[in-house]
Order: sequence, then C-alpha cells, then structure tokens
Amino acid sequence: MLAKRIIPCLDVREGRVVKGIHFENIKDVGNPVELAKKYEEEAADELVFLDITASYEKRETMVEVAEKVAAELTLPFTVGGGINTADHVTNLLKAGADKVSINTAAVLSPTLVTELADKFGSQCIVVAIDVKKTWDRITRRSYWEVFINGGKTPTGKDVLQWASQVEKLGAGEILLTSMDTDGTQGGYDLSLTRKIAERVSIPVIASGGAGRLEHLAAVLREGKADAALVASIFHYGQFTIRQAKEFLHKRGIPVRMDD
Repeated sequence: MLAKRIIPCLDVREGRVVKGIHFENIKDVGNPVELAKKYEEEAADELVFLDITASYEKRETMVEVAEKVAAELTLPFTVGGGINTADHVTNLLKAGADKVSINTAAVLSPTLVTELADKFGSQCIVVAIDVKKTWDRITRRSYWEVFINGGKTPTGKDVLQWASQVEKLGAGEILLTSMDTDGTQGGYDLSLTRKIAERVSIPVIASGGAGRLEHLAAVLREGKADAALVASIFHYGQFTIRQAKEFLHKRGIPVRMDD
C-alpha cells in the first residue's frame, strides 16, 4: 500500500498565513516561509499554499511567495488561488511550485483542466473542490454542493458528478474541502470523503476539520483518503507532524517516517 501523506495547509491572505472557521472569522497565524521551513523540518510530505481571496478579488496568485518558499525549501509544494490561465501556471512552476491547484476556474471553464493537464502533465494539476451540504427544495433532498470564489458562491453542482468529471478532464488529484467541518477541529466529513474516494481513481486529499490525531487516522482509513490536509492543529502547536506520523504508524497506517 502506498504511504499516506500528511500535508500542512497554509491559507494565505495579503502575504500572511491565516486560519478561519467555515471560511470566516479569519485570524493571522504567521509568515508563510517560516512556517514552511518548520514543517519541512518536521517531515511533512508536501505543503499546500492557498491564496484564499485571489479568485474572489480577481487577481493573480502568489508567485512571489512561491519564489521565497522554493529558495528556502526542497519539500514539494502546491500553490492555488486565482489561477485561470496557462500563463499563471507557467509563472508558478517557474517560481518553484511543483503543482498548482485550480478551483473556481475549473468550474467556470472545465476545458481549462484538460488544457493544463495536456500542457504541464496531470501530475501538476490538482482540482480543489469546496463543498457544503445543501437542501434542494425542488427535489426535497440534501446533497453536497460545490462552491466557488473562496466558498462564497454556490454553483448548484453535485460534488459526486463534478468529481467524476474532473477526473475525466485530466486532473491528477482532487483536494476536497468540507466547508461544514472546516476549522471546527471536530473531524473530517468521513462520508463525503469516502464517497469521493470510491467514485474516482485519482488521489483524494481530504481537508477540513482535523482537531485530534484520531481524526487523521479516521479519514485515511474509514474515509479512504490518500492524504490528509491539516492546518489548525499544526499551526497552533497542538501537535507536530512527527507526533501525527508516529500515531498513525502505531495504528498500522502506512506513512513516510524519518530514517
């Protein structure tokens, strides 16, 4: 079995790492480069940097941050937020990013996913999907609805159908965030994650809700995620990445350990 990945997530706004709850109540956490260096030392598998207001504010994402991180680290990292052209991707990869994450642009122009995958390779293209449980008054059923623009705009898209489409379009990975559990530290949405993981054959990175190490074990095992994206418990020093990996290793979940 392939090793499961532990990936710290650094949400960036105006050059600073921030964290919120349900995509709101944003608080400053620190400098992105300094936090990235700390997580590399703690044996993170990868890092994800997301410019959380780039799509909503319609501006290009963080080339300068990518350059600074690449100059200091050897750890693979993904950058997302406001990416909507091949030129954006070229600039970020040249700056040192290993992958890019697209969300809003993928929904608004699905063919962009294929264009980017063909040009840069599927391994570079992560499609981020922000999801919220929604009640449909017409069908009188609840479903997981896809949101864009940093979680501000509902799309009416069902996440199960969108995830399948994303895979067919050529995405290499899915970064799945439950807006309902984001920042709550009450655990990942296991049902949502499992349904997506069973629906597609590409890796699924679970995001939103880690508060205890048991939550990581649950989403990697019961949720069938390939990787766990983690923010609050690492940012605020509740646990280190080494502690998380030791916890998972002792429970028989394959993770990459330090030599």
